[in-house]
Amino acid sequence: MPMKKTLLSGVKPTGRPHIGNYFGAMKQWLDMQSQYDCYFMIADYHGLNFIQNGVEMKDQILNLTLDYLAIGLDPEKSVIFKQSDISAHTELTWIFDTITTMPYLMRAHAFKDAEAKNKEISVGAFNYPMLMAADILLYDADVVPVGQDQKQHIEYARDTAQKFNNIFGDTFKLPEPLIMKEVAVVPGIDGQKMSKSYNNTIPLFASTVEIEKAVMSIVTDSSGEKPKNVYEIHKLFRPEKELELLYEENKGKYKILKEILIADIEAFVKPMREKRHALMQDISSVEKVLGEGGRKAQARANAKLEEAKRKIGVSF
Repeated sequence: MPMKKTLLSGVKPTGRPHIGNYFGAMKQWLDMQSQYDCYFMIADYHGLNFIQNGVEMKDQILNLTLDYLAIGLDPEKSVIFKQSDISAHTELTWIFDTITTMPYLMRAHAFKDAEAKNKEISVGAFNYPMLMAADILLYDADVVPVGQDQKQHIEYARDTAQKFNNIFGDTFKLPEPLIMKEVAVVPGIDGQKMSKSYNNTIPLFASTVEIEKAVMSIVTDSSGEKPKNVYEIHKLFRPEKELELLYEENKGKYKILKEILIADIEAFVKPMREKRHALMQDISSVEKVLGEGGRKAQARANAKLEEAKRKIGVSF
């Protein structure tokens, strides 16, 4: 029987996940737990670029772990771990830094965006593609599920692996992006990509009241035809064949269509919301998942780091 390919993905613990996070990445994880050898990371060192308060960081890490478990990630099938528990991530990042040029990092979309807005950029924000490359390459990831707009992250990892291999000898596997085309970009309530930074999200574990408020705020045009933004979000929850008929029957009736979308989102979110609430009653078991996942991830990451250190000549 052939060995499973390895999948790695992660989320920064920087706030509540929204349905864009779920349909853009998390849903893929659930579908792939049985197909791949999965590593799901709490990217807390990436999050340190945004959260610099110890109490808040700890709270966000636990909340994100709850989110992972509530959506159905199974620690019996997958490795769920905290990036900061594996020192190999930062150590390999330094090794990659020594073969990486500043002009190359200046091509990163996030850097160019920050520069265009005249933001003061920390070294961590500038160098995050190298930490992300280390995240991916330490586990010999075959695939990394990403949105269409995140493909550059995988390109950086591939370039870095190729450069290291060319200099020091074959060491790192070149990962592939895994993109589900139909949900590559999930629209927000204003029609732009759903993002916390745009304040246009529908939280994944939203209360009924929050769902109602968000859906009723979805921007619509006044053409009297199908409300595009409502329909694009609704596609995530119902087959398009059903939706076409539903929207034809209710042409121009935006309030009714929004109410149907509210009911569909509530039906989808409620079981996960209830599971998350139950998990919150036993935080020690949630922490145990991170501890066990950290030990498994560390064993694999350390083996790959040791191989890299032998190649560069610092490990005898």
